[in-house]
Amino acid sequence: MTELAGWENFYVIVGSSAGALIGLQFVVMALIASLPRAPGSAQAGAAFATPNIVHFGCALLLSAVLCAPWHGIGGPAILLGLLGLNGVAYEIIVARCMQKQTAYRPEFEDWLFHILLPCAAYVVLAVSAYASLAHASQALFGVAAAALLLLFAGIHNAWDAVTYHIFVVSSRPPKTDERP
Repeated sequence: MTELAGWENFYVIVGSSAGALIGLQFVVMALIASLPRAPGSAQAGAAFATPNIVHFGCALLLSAVLCAPWHGIGGPAILLGLLGLNGVAYEIIVARCMQKQTAYRPEFEDWLFHILLPCAAYVVLAVSAYASLAHASQALFGVAAAALLLLFAGIHNAWDAVTYHIFVVSSRPPKTDERP
């Protein structure tokens, strides 16, 4: 398909980056698993860690969809539109999880990178998917922007989580339970 012809390298780079970052997230989680856990850390993981994997996974899926040998724009447009709409719904769930968890009080930066920017990426993805039916060449730039926004928000969030665990959680004095 001519509209997607010039995008192969871009999506190979985005997709392989997303896949590598998913793998790194697993390594980091394994390394910090031995750190002391605060009460409510499972809720915080659902609010802050799991969405990173979802965003990286969406960037990977988006890349795979657009690298497939489609014969028209209709199929990928439907899949990308569904991905965008489901992403918006998922961000609503993440926002609720962030509000409910008690291990950490989110600041503006957390709301920006965990909710607002990913939600904007999913909205742009859904709108671009719809627009691609009439203006495919231009709409693909919106899809690319959404993919990069998901990738960069996930990178920021992963880095933020690692630095939080290194500089805050691991620097807390150990609890001493002196029970007989």
